[in-house]
Amino acid sequence: MSKTIIRFGVIGCGLMGKEFASAAARWCHLTGIDFVPKITAVCDANEAAAQWFKENVSSVEAVYTDYKELLADPSVDAVYCAVPHNLHAQIYVDIITSGKHLLGEKPFGIDQAANQLILEAIARHPQVIVRCSSEFPFFPGAQQIYQWVQERKFGKIIEVEAGFWHSSDLDPTKVINWKRRIATNGEYGCMGDLGMHVLHLPMRFGWKPKSVRALLSKIVPERPDGQGNLVPCETWDNAILACEVDSEDQQFPMVLSTKRIAPGHANTWFIRITGTEWSAEFTTKNPKQVASLPYSPGGVQAWHLVDAPYKSAYGTITGGIFEFGFSDSILQMWAAFCDELAHGKQTQQPFYCATPEETAYSHRIFTAALESNKKGQTISIDWRG
Repeated sequence: MSKTIIRFGVIGCGLMGKEFASAAARWCHLTGIDFVPKITAVCDANEAAAQWFKENVSSVEAVYTDYKELLADPSVDAVYCAVPHNLHAQIYVDIITSGKHLLGEKPFGIDQAANQLILEAIARHPQVIVRCSSEFPFFPGAQQIYQWVQERKFGKIIEVEAGFWHSSDLDPTKVINWKRRIATNGEYGCMGDLGMHVLHLPMRFGWKPKSVRALLSKIVPERPDGQGNLVPCETWDNAILACEVDSEDQQFPMVLSTKRIAPGHANTWFIRITGTEWSAEFTTKNPKQVASLPYSPGGVQAWHLVDAPYKSAYGTITGGIFEFGFSDSILQMWAAFCDELAHGKQTQQPFYCATPEETAYSHRIFTAALESNKKGQTISIDWRG
């Protein structure tokens, strides 16, 4: 089978840039696809950060310290960009204006105004495909819940809970990083850094909150700066958003949570939906299992817990008896993005990556959450326009 080669540039050679390179190296893991990414150029202001790519990714032909030089490189078709939030607006707009396709990191702008600049650039260049990185919905258990929602199995929805928790900042001696500073991470704090992961499926389902009441927490007030000093942590550690959703003929509560300090959770993403006819839950804490509770009037109420087989959006060489993991979800996400680049709307399967419009929805919610926390009130969200 001849395959379409999509030539990528990487801007930001940190952890997630390396994860993309690893996914590209594992492309033979996928079956039945006719497209393949090839990383041809990388860019990082820190030359040492790009050294890993020079040593480990044989397809890399050019290394830049100025991202504009990468954008001028005619050998690059598309870009993966993973940089601090304060750089999103300028760099994303420049990538889109250059005519190169973009997979960018959340939250697509440090604030709502920056996000709007990105969306305006997309509107000026409709031929450019732009998507946001969000890999967790590609877990088989999450895909199963997505299918159940499409099949309208839940009856009247009672409530929804979705979250992304980890404990990486529980240690107060951890040296401060850019995510702890408003200038680089933004006022959203953990919401901007983790929230798109939580909102990907609810927004895809059309569950836009009409109101939000936010509880935002700063748990570790200061951290070492690596030079013998303690400096303030300016951004929110944890966020709990109590939302009210109006969806078609249904109204229900939805609780969204993003936590950087959740003891015992290394990297836990979950979604739980309860309904009058069907309930379901999936969490990456138990990646092989999906829980469901079918119900008919007068019947038994019993949760069923079954192993979710290794059945992913795109076929793989892995047998169904094995366990799906984080690196597999990233590979699946990249396959979905490359599928769009190769085939447009005629993709091999229907679940696509998070869209710029969905990032805009997240900014409306996060902005309302900041106002809610400041005023100590429930804030209405206007979805008109």
